[in-house]
Amino acid sequence: MRVAVLHAPRDIRFEERDAPRIIKPTDAIIRISAACVCGSDLWPYRGIQPITEPTPMGHEYCGIVDEVGSSVSSIKPGQFVIGSFFTSDNTCPTCRIGYQSSCQNRELVGGAQAPFLRVPLADGTLVATPGLPSEELIPNLLTLSDVMGTGWFAADAANVKPGNTVVVVGDGAVGLLGVLSARQMGAERIIAMSRHETRQKLAREFGATDIVTERGEEGVDRIKELTNGIGADSVLECVGTQESMMQAIRSTRPGGYVGYVGVPHGVELNGEELFFAHVHLHGGPAPVRRYLPGLIELVWNGKISPGKVFDLILPLDQVAEGYRAMDERRAIKALLRP
Repeated sequence: MRVAVLHAPRDIRFEERDAPRIIKPTDAIIRISAACVCGSDLWPYRGIQPITEPTPMGHEYCGIVDEVGSSVSSIKPGQFVIGSFFTSDNTCPTCRIGYQSSCQNRELVGGAQAPFLRVPLADGTLVATPGLPSEELIPNLLTLSDVMGTGWFAADAANVKPGNTVVVVGDGAVGLLGVLSARQMGAERIIAMSRHETRQKLAREFGATDIVTERGEEGVDRIKELTNGIGADSVLECVGTQESMMQAIRSTRPGGYVGYVGVPHGVELNGEELFFAHVHLHGGPAPVRRYLPGLIELVWNGKISPGKVFDLILPLDQVAEGYRAMDERRAIKALLRP
């Protein structure tokens, strides 16, 4: 089969690789219905996160179970399933408290930009939908594999409560779905930080009440102005740079919460400033598996439509264009159909 492989910065090739097979009795093979390019894929694509060898790409996926190992009992061939970018047994102590992305037996999923994917620890990783979804529903379900679950975790980690004032730093797919998550959790005021008109429009559709275009210290000053000099109750950091992290911390009121889910690159925190900021910090790789059942229910019942973040749909063999479009910010998120 042909899959997306990163050979060097900005060198994505669609090339022949062996089809996956069952290796362990806890494995499953799924036939991919849709995959996509993630914002975090752009770090290695741009050369910021080095790779040492040609690397199959993609960690967001949904599809039909094709085959299962002899120990798999909770899913079966023919079911439509969604899984996280980290596999999990869902039984270890860390999983049981809801942090499946730190499972003691986790593996990072890779190679999902392909027609088929092997998923280890299938029983603990994959969640089946109530039935086979319509074609229109598939993009919404695909977001649950990462960006919707990550946006939800950002809001959850930031302790978003009904009536809160929330700031979202970052207008990529995760930031936009952080807006949607905060609205679902009952936030009264949601301030989206964005400089891009199409993303601002989608942020408002998802529930943003205010748009702030300034960045850095100017952005912090604008947030303070909008919150009577106090800062926000909850801030979602969805980028992962030094500027975005400091903007998030400095936009939070004393006693407030920052949920950070942007993969950090070059982020360093000053201990003294953090000490006197009096803010709660919580984040990391989103435990998507914790949220999958509830998010599937919201999508299945038409309560949320997170698939609107996909503004570019391509056949899988044009995956390189999907990377280019996202790298050049011509697209929010590229969906790939095998």
